[in-house]
Amino acid sequence: MRIRGVKRFASAVGLLLGLLCAVEAAKVNKHKPWIETTYHGIVTENDDKVLLDPPLIALDKDAPLRYAESFEVTFTKEGEICGFRIHGQNVPFEAVVLDKSTGEGVIRAKDKLDCELQKEHTFTIQAYDCGEGPDGSNMKKSHKATVHIQVNDMNEYSPVFKEKSYKATVIEGKKYDSILKVEAVDADCSFQFSQICSYEIVTPDVPFTVDKDGNIKNTEKLNYSKERMYKLTVTAYDCGKNRASEDVLVKINIKPTCKPSWQGFNKRIEYEPGTGSLALFPSMHLETCEEPITSIQASIMLETNHIGKGCDRDTYSEKFLHKLCGASAGTVELLPAPSNSANWTVGLPTDNGHDSDQVFEFNGTQAIKVPEGVVSTTLKEPFTISVWMRHGPGGREKETILCNSDKTEMNRHHYSLYVHNCRLVLLLRQEPTESENYKPAEFHWKLDQVCDKEWHHYVLNIEFPAVTLFVDGSNFEPFLVTEDYPLHASKIETQLTIGACWQDLSGHDNDTETLSEPLTGGSARMTQYFRGNLAGLMIRSGKLENKKVIDCLYTCKEGLDVQLPEEVASAVKVDFNPNQSSLSLEGDDIESFEKVMQHISYLNSRQFPTPGIRHLRVSTTVKCFNEETCISVPDSEGYVMVLQPEEPRISLSGIDHFARGAAEFESTEGVTLFPELRIVSTITREVEVEAETEAEAEDDPTVQETVVSEEIMHNLDTCEVTVVGDELNGDHESLEVDLVQIQQRALEMSSSNVGMVITGVNTMANYEQVLHLIRYRNWHTEALFDRKFKLVCSELNGRYISNEFKVEVNVIHTANPMDHANNAMVQPQFINQVQHASVDLSGHNLANTHQASVVPSAATVVIVVCVSFLVFMIILGVFRIRAAHQRTMRDQENGKENEMDWDDSALTITVNPMETYEDQHSSEEEGDEEEEESEDGEEEDDITSAESDSSEDEGGEQEDQQGSSRQQQLEWDDSTY
Repeated sequence: MRIRGVKRFASAVGLLLGLLCAVEAAKVNKHKPWIETTYHGIVTENDDKVLLDPPLIALDKDAPLRYAESFEVTFTKEGEICGFRIHGQNVPFEAVVLDKSTGEGVIRAKDKLDCELQKEHTFTIQAYDCGEGPDGSNMKKSHKATVHIQVNDMNEYSPVFKEKSYKATVIEGKKYDSILKVEAVDADCSFQFSQICSYEIVTPDVPFTVDKDGNIKNTEKLNYSKERMYKLTVTAYDCGKNRASEDVLVKINIKPTCKPSWQGFNKRIEYEPGTGSLALFPSMHLETCEEPITSIQASIMLETNHIGKGCDRDTYSEKFLHKLCGASAGTVELLPAPSNSANWTVGLPTDNGHDSDQVFEFNGTQAIKVPEGVVSTTLKEPFTISVWMRHGPGGREKETILCNSDKTEMNRHHYSLYVHNCRLVLLLRQEPTESENYKPAEFHWKLDQVCDKEWHHYVLNIEFPAVTLFVDGSNFEPFLVTEDYPLHASKIETQLTIGACWQDLSGHDNDTETLSEPLTGGSARMTQYFRGNLAGLMIRSGKLENKKVIDCLYTCKEGLDVQLPEEVASAVKVDFNPNQSSLSLEGDDIESFEKVMQHISYLNSRQFPTPGIRHLRVSTTVKCFNEETCISVPDSEGYVMVLQPEEPRISLSGIDHFARGAAEFESTEGVTLFPELRIVSTITREVEVEAETEAEAEDDPTVQETVVSEEIMHNLDTCEVTVVGDELNGDHESLEVDLVQIQQRALEMSSSNVGMVITGVNTMANYEQVLHLIRYRNWHTEALFDRKFKLVCSELNGRYISNEFKVEVNVIHTANPMDHANNAMVQPQFINQVQHASVDLSGHNLANTHQASVVPSAATVVIVVCVSFLVFMIILGVFRIRAAHQRTMRDQENGKENEMDWDDSALTITVNPMETYEDQHSSEEEGDEEEEESEDGEEEDDITSAESDSSEDEGGEQEDQQGSSRQQQLEWDDSTY
């Protein structure tokens, strides 16, 4: 029993010693802390706590064993974890020990993290224990573990579009899968918040939609005429439902369906007269819809059919135009404008003077006979016929333009020009000769121009047996020439007619000429009537027209022009027609072709062009590499609007009333009618006026433009002097002019018993000089007291007409021719012989006005007063009878004045008025006004020479002249009293 107890004691002691040894041994830091080799953590941008997997726990084997049943265990610092250490540069994390005994710790962010800067962080970490002894020496470190931490994103950014705006162009009538793509980005770092999940069109009611990828497409076919451009506002959303910070603008232009055509073509082009050439297509280019082009051909047509004879031409008479173009003398105008010297066209209908171009209408019922002597009945060879004609469509009957046929009996056609079935035919029968052989007699030309209802210019140069025809400047050969025998000899006179052929039913046609239609009524002597318009019908014998003259007659004053740039001159071929109303282009380079088109211009060289519309057409043909898919370019049409030119105003001025002695009228020189005539032409134009100050503009805002008149120079073509009243009596009066002076100025003169006409295209200065030379003669002036004439000048065949300048000349008759010669320096106011039988003043004679300084006696004063009253009554009577004004007359040409004496055997009264003789035909209102002034101013009219000296100076220059005139009106010689 004792032994068994001893053993138990020994065991307890051993156990106690073992525990004590163990505790002693535990105090020695033999082991390193232990942690996991890899950690993964997650942290949110706005949080600092990192969630690790697995948790951060460090273990140390130096920690004592735990016998919780028998002993109370006390841990020593050698088994505790004192901290964690992070290795790496700029690691924004730290590790903290939460419990030293258990080794539990956490990792947290030092500062706020930014996922957009760095989404993941990787670094290493170590744990270390508290070491041995009180001072913690011999500290042990664990191995290094790798830590991967991911920064979770916050949706802090909104989507932003890459472009500020988007543009696209689509063609109308087409649906697109995608017109354009808008794209937005998000600055968030995570996939969820950085992705754009949807786009949206904010603009309502537009035919477009957008998908989640930003592709915009149309929901229906677009129409260019309905809308040419759409403006859309588009926004974007990220997957966190954040909307874009700014919406984006999308512009979608609608382009018409691509059709090959000329682009940049203005349909209306305004042309201001006098501005030179005007570019017609300055911005024109050809749209080919990207088709490969090998060559281009284009024709540009300027249509001016509504203007005169097809385009703007000078509208002088045809005779003057021939002269201006250099034609030889001898041209006879068969359709002149009606005048006193050429009145056979007066009954023909005209086009109402369209642009003053003399055009005559023949409707199938009118024809005229040309008077004898205008054209020689036997034309000298060679000769030329020229005419403007508009005709169509053709009929089966012959339509005669010009015909020379027998006046009686035979009805033979010697020569004629007519149209038949759209053919122009010249009949030329040879005169009788010794040989009776067949000779060419009819020349036929088949021409489309004869029946196209357009104006064309025809010139026939006839040099038998050859005949050459020019139509619009181009030469045409006859397709058929028929022959016939010469005419039989005959003494029958011929009749030249226009618009039909003269035929006398009293005879028979001996040369196979037959009537084309029955003759009835008043037209029994005419047949083969013409239906159409004729103008400028001329015949010139003895010489043919040359090509230069023909081209001049036909050439327009307006047309197309092109100045080719040097770089494209060889790349494009350009051809004009004779009158430059059309041109054709051909080339193979589009760029060069377009440059030439841009340099085509309209030019009108007339000083006063005809206003109105000129139609313009561009026709184009394009050839491609693949002929099957070659494009077709439609015609482009527009018009040139020629604006109204500033109309000239031709003014005639000068001395319109004067008197001359009868001897001057009867002299060989006669009296000059227009000694101081002035011809002036002005135009009135509006000019803008800018106000000098803003205040003036505010005070009168309506004053924006003013009218100014300026003198211009241009030609005249006619001046006509006409007698007003009775016609000239060829037995004792005439109008004369120096024919040498007229011929030197290339003018012509014709005269008749109604006046004189001077014609020819010449300057206003030359017309002035010639008109100064016109004289009026009358070698039987006993019964003549006055003569009146009227002068009118015109330009462009009457398009612009001057004012009517009227001149009245009075004949001064004198009782004593010697007195008239001696006293020629004084002109009388009135030409009347007055008898005063009741007054006996014998012994008195004419006294000089300078002798009036003698003081009169009382009797003389009484006589002077009485006679003055008598003279006043005479003057008042004359005023009422003639109803004319009194005015001063100064003759600047010869410086002479005439006087008139009354000789009553007893008293000589000299009326010495310095006032001029008024026009007897002035207005009645002015005459009445003067008469009232005379009656009301009786006291003033009764002023004697003595009273006039003391009168007051009231009325300026005119009253001074009147006072001076009255002072010398009547002088008395009372030396015998």
